[in-house]
Amino acid sequence: MSLHEDAERVLKEWPAPDTAQERLRIAYGDHLASYPDGLWKSCRDGHITASALVVDPSSGRVLLTLHRKLRMWLQMGGHCEPQDATLARAALREATEESGIDGLTLLPAGPVRLDRHHTPCAWHLDVQYAALAPDGAVAAISDESLDLRWFGYDEVAGVADASVVGLVDRTRALL
Repeated sequence: MSLHEDAERVLKEWPAPDTAQERLRIAYGDHLASYPDGLWKSCRDGHITASALVVDPSSGRVLLTLHRKLRMWLQMGGHCEPQDATLARAALREATEESGIDGLTLLPAGPVRLDRHHTPCAWHLDVQYAALAPDGAVAAISDESLDLRWFGYDEVAGVADASVVGLVDRTRALL
């Protein structure tokens, strides 16, 4: 199965939690049907991306990165790569690379939510997962970050935008 086929399957099977998420789910599926290159950065009309919120449930906190280019506190994530066999693996790869934490595991329920946002390169149609950090996880800043920091669940709204807050809220509901 190709990454494109996996993305189509994931979006087709994902039970959207509300009508706004359902509209995005349908729009993402339409995008993939219209653009054979709809997963790749080269697709200038927008592309599917994969991200993961790194969570430490036992401490009630999440790890956010201060993105080097966007200068915003965000979850780990980014563009799909040719070696990514699935969207879930792309999200896990991005989370591992950007957090420096080995042993992350995705919540088994699949994507947590979807978020469509404009970036300097194009529209990102982000498929967002949640990754559980192992006990004693130590984060390390990557080249893509200006900073990397753990925030308590209730601190996120003070540093991040509504998309990240929504991702934290949905993740907490699933935990």
